[in-house]
Amino acid sequence: MMKGLILSGGKGTRLYPLTYTRAKQLIPVANKPVLFRVIEMIRDAGIEEIGIVVGQTAPEIEAAVGDGSKFGVRITYIPQDSPDGLAHAVKISQDFIGSDPFVMFLGDNVIQGGISTLIRDFTNHPEWQAQIVLKQVDNPQSFGVAKLRDDGTIEKLIEKPKEPPSDLALVGIYMFDHHVFEAVNSIGKSWRGELEITDAIQWLIDHGYTVSPHVHQGWWIDTGKPIDMLEANASVLDEITPSVAPDVVIINSEIDRRVTIEPGARIVNSTIHGPTIIGSGTVIEDSYIGPYTSIYYEVTIKGCEIDRSIILEKTTITDLDARLSSCLIGRSAQVSGKQTRPRTLTMNLGDHSSILIV
Repeated sequence: MMKGLILSGGKGTRLYPLTYTRAKQLIPVANKPVLFRVIEMIRDAGIEEIGIVVGQTAPEIEAAVGDGSKFGVRITYIPQDSPDGLAHAVKISQDFIGSDPFVMFLGDNVIQGGISTLIRDFTNHPEWQAQIVLKQVDNPQSFGVAKLRDDGTIEKLIEKPKEPPSDLALVGIYMFDHHVFEAVNSIGKSWRGELEITDAIQWLIDHGYTVSPHVHQGWWIDTGKPIDMLEANASVLDEITPSVAPDVVIINSEIDRRVTIEPGARIVNSTIHGPTIIGSGTVIEDSYIGPYTSIYYEVTIKGCEIDRSIILEKTTITDLDARLSSCLIGRSAQVSGKQTRPRTLTMNLGDHSSILIV
């Protein structure tokens, strides 16, 4: 029986200030937390038993995900006291995995097309001890990198090399059988003080085990930075089938066919161009919402122009004299502009927020 293992223990420092108060895996892309998308991808591949490795944000993740029943899976939480590397996360998950094969998925990654084909390939090749997913990237020095031989097999894996031997990055999706536990229990810590998954996979290769590479042809995004979140949001919005809930109120507004509006929303005297998603209970008045924007639930927007942005829940944005573009605005924030001269912006934001006005 194949199992799933999701790694959700990171602090998300590159997404500060949002992740001071929220687990990075729970920040929504197209109004659905990234972690939820990962769980659903694993479920859709036919896997029902999923372990989630959690760290300091464990209470928030457990409260959001629960026992997994709402996703049709069973969730086991595996505490990781300190972020000691991906291979360490595998090591502490051995009791949960047992002798079963498993797929490991980083909980802040978004990938096009799901993983059903990958799981099927791994299951149908019992001679493989591992399979890794690779993707051509422009900045391989920021990732684990694979060097392939002429016949397509893996020669070498290097973690964040200063001089990458290729542009093939490990995208954070791995399939393993039980032999990986030999590897993670045999390697030592890297110069970063962590047990690296690249070192564990290299150990398998060096000891004669078969590690099969799969080069992913669709898009893949590591949502570690704000610009990555916006790119992931745009990519997912492009794939959503638009819909408008039957109880949505639309008054004197232009809504194009690429817009999704969730239950209880109210759109008045506004223009909304898609692909865009408007969350439940959100109110938009006298505003323009441009493409590639996700507005979460119970948000209020009046007298504003916004495009290519992510606005989180219960935020209020009113009477701005400039368009907000490529913004990531957190929960329960307040952004407003005065209508008197001189024109100013008045903002009441959550803890540790940052504002750039140009």
